[in-house]
Amino acid sequence: MATLLVKNAHTVVTLNEQREEIRGGGLYVRDNAIEQVGPTETLPATADQVIDLKDRQIVLPGLVNTHHHFFQNLTRAVPEGQNSDLFGWLAALYPRWAKLTPEGIRLSAQLAAVELLLSGCTTASDHLYLYPNGCTLDDEIEAVQATGLRFHASRGSMRVGQSLGGHPPDSLVENEAAILKDSQRLIEQYHDDSRYAMLRITLAPCSPFSVSTDLMRASAEMARSYGVRLHTHLAETANDVAYSLEKFGQRPGDYAGAVGWLGEDVWHAHCVKLSDDAIATFGQTGTGVAHCPCSNMRLASGIAPVRQMLDHGVPVGLGVDGAASSDSTHLFQEARLAMLVARVRSENAADMTARQALELATRGGARVLGRDDIGYLAPGMAADFVTVDLDRPEFSGTVADPVAALLFCQIASITHSVVNGQWVVRDGQVTNLSVSNLRKAHQKYAKWLAQ
Repeated sequence: MATLLVKNAHTVVTLNEQREEIRGGGLYVRDNAIEQVGPTETLPATADQVIDLKDRQIVLPGLVNTHHHFFQNLTRAVPEGQNSDLFGWLAALYPRWAKLTPEGIRLSAQLAAVELLLSGCTTASDHLYLYPNGCTLDDEIEAVQATGLRFHASRGSMRVGQSLGGHPPDSLVENEAAILKDSQRLIEQYHDDSRYAMLRITLAPCSPFSVSTDLMRASAEMARSYGVRLHTHLAETANDVAYSLEKFGQRPGDYAGAVGWLGEDVWHAHCVKLSDDAIATFGQTGTGVAHCPCSNMRLASGIAPVRQMLDHGVPVGLGVDGAASSDSTHLFQEARLAMLVARVRSENAADMTARQALELATRGGARVLGRDDIGYLAPGMAADFVTVDLDRPEFSGTVADPVAALLFCQIASITHSVVNGQWVVRDGQVTNLSVSNLRKAHQKYAKWLAQ
């Protein structure tokens, strides 16, 4: 079993139960798990690999991304959708997405994984909900596994097309029986519920306005029979709420309860317009939320009431959302925005501290994904951690509290990243593939898609 010693960090931000921040600390890793965390002088002096951070870098748990659509990085800043709300934006992009092929799924997944890794993310959930032209979730899984990112792959789906009163074009919806059959296949083929698992499957009908009530219920039943989690979009916009009231006679939170989509095995994306009663119910049932502030601002959806959710005990993590609705894939940026928009919503600067926002991006995300092996640094936890070099212009002057500066200042990229005990980013460079070659292939495909 290989060992790794990381020593002489400026600070190790453990985010453990005591929220210890260890000045001059380090980590000792054996194989894929952390064996020791503490001051450098208390750790073993040697290991198979040793990295000396020379009092310049902060070590912290790898960030956790709880909501994304990898394929959308092929359609960033599309002019027709730049100034639209959610439904107008979707209408502008559905025709391009209808052209997607397996190659596009693979290229976009790898590019998204690279962006996430460089922004401090070590675990990500992706929601792939359309499968035109022979695309499968297998294409995405294969592509992501090559990058070293810990991955929760969501088998999304759309069933209710425009002819049935839904929003997606009919060409992008699937037969309900086929959705459920493929969902079962993917769980049986790929899902790993063991500790430190690198791949898990989630069932994720896209949204209440694109799938049937029967599919929502059937997906919940199947997920629980296999012990996998459930994910969808909910209460993202005012129009979303209006649709729910018109079609189901219920607000989104009540509809979620009616179809069995509440509980510790469920998390919903956005929840910008979740009612006060629903927030209380989410807290009581342990139903999670993926907060995506950048996308919510970009599409003018509003600001999710995250402080209220946290006060009611709702599990909250962060999501960068699709790179066509946030036009970025930077999880540290998302954490910074989460801190800032919480203050704007309440007009109270104390409503979200830097450390609280950092917890959303780590421990919060781990809880939302149902993981007890990631999210903080302690013996027995997965060896998922990142480092940030303080010897940069953007951190000059942060001598009083460099940990808070991780959120108050702007991080371009992390320095090192280890996932499951393996180096995936070293000295700011992705280790497992050629980013230059990937970017060229991705850009070429995006140009074709835009034709």
